[in-house]
Amino acid sequence: MIQIAPSILSCDFARLGEEVAAVRTAGADLLHVDVMDGHFVPNLSLGVPVVESLRKATDLFLDTHLMITDPLRYIEPFAKAGADLLTFHLESNSDPDAVLEKITQCGKRAGLAINPDTPFERVIPYLDRLDLLLVMTIFPGFGGQKLMPETLTKVQQAVAYRAEKGLHYRIEVDGGVNADTAAMVAKAGAEILVAGSAVFGKADYVAAIAAIRDAAR
Repeated sequence: MIQIAPSILSCDFARLGEEVAAVRTAGADLLHVDVMDGHFVPNLSLGVPVVESLRKATDLFLDTHLMITDPLRYIEPFAKAGADLLTFHLESNSDPDAVLEKITQCGKRAGLAINPDTPFERVIPYLDRLDLLLVMTIFPGFGGQKLMPETLTKVQQAVAYRAEKGLHYRIEVDGGVNADTAAMVAKAGAEILVAGSAVFGKADYVAAIAAIRDAAR
C-alpha cells in the first residue's frame, strides 16, 4: 500500500500547526519531519522542541529524519519529544549498531537512510533490524530538487533482498517526488513517498496528495 508523507521542510513554519492539520485532513498518511544540523547537510531546520510541539498538535505518525552528524547523541531527546520512527544516515559519524540499539531501547521504530552515492550493499548488515529503509533520491539538504532516477535501482535491490531474506522493513523514498515521478518510484517498489513542495507548494493540498497517490497507483 502506497503512503504519502508530506515533508514539513516545505511548509509555512509561521503556520506550522495549521499546515499539519491541513495535510492530515487532505489525506496524509504520516508526517515527514526533517531535522538538519547545518553540518551533516548544508541547511538548518528544526530540533527537539518543534517535534515536541508537533506531538501535541497532531496524532499523525511522526516519521523523523535525522540528517545530523551525531544521531546517537539525539535519539533519546527526540524519542522523548514524541517521534514515532527515527531514521538516521548510514553516512553519519555515529556507529549504526549503537544507534539502532538506542532506538530499540527507547521503544521507537528504526529507520536507516542512504544517500544517492552510497551503494545498497553497505546497508545490508543492518536490514534485519530495520522497520524502514529510506533511499534518498536527491542529496539531502534542500527541498525542490529533481529526483535522480538512477537511485531507484537501490529501491529495486531493497525489494529483492527483502523478499529473498523474508524481512519486513518498509521502503521509503525522499527527494523530487511529485505527480510526475510517483509512478516510476512506485514501480521500483517504494511504499512510502515523501513529498515536500509537491504538497505544501500547491494551493490545494487535497488535490496535490490525491494526484501523487493516483500516479503511484
